[in-house]
Amino acid sequence: MIVLTNPSHPGEVLKDLFLEPLDMSAGALAKRLDVPRTRIERLVDGKTGVSADTALRLSAFFGNTADFWMNLQHAYDLAEARDHVDLSGVRPLEMEAA
Repeated sequence: MIVLTNPSHPGEVLKDLFLEPLDMSAGALAKRLDVPRTRIERLVDGKTGVSADTALRLSAFFGNTADFWMNLQHAYDLAEARDHVDLSGVRPLEMEAA
C-alpha cells in the first residue's frame, strides 16, 4: 500500500500547476468559475479546502475530473490527520476464536 506522507494542499497544486503556467490570477479564475474571488484566493493560500462544488467547477474549466480535485483534498486531509490525531487510546477490535 502506498501512503503519501506529505501530499500538497490542493490550492498549491492549483497555483503551481494550473494558474502560474497560464499566468492567471486567483481572481481571474474565480470570475471564470462564477464564484467569489475570496473562495479561490483562500484555496490558493491553503486556508480552505476544495469543496465538491469547487471541484466540479475546476474540472469543467480545466478539462479534468472533479475526482482529481477531491482526491487531492482527501490525501491532504488524511496526511494532516495522521500528523495530528492521537490514536494511542484506541484499542483494535479483537475477534474471539470460534
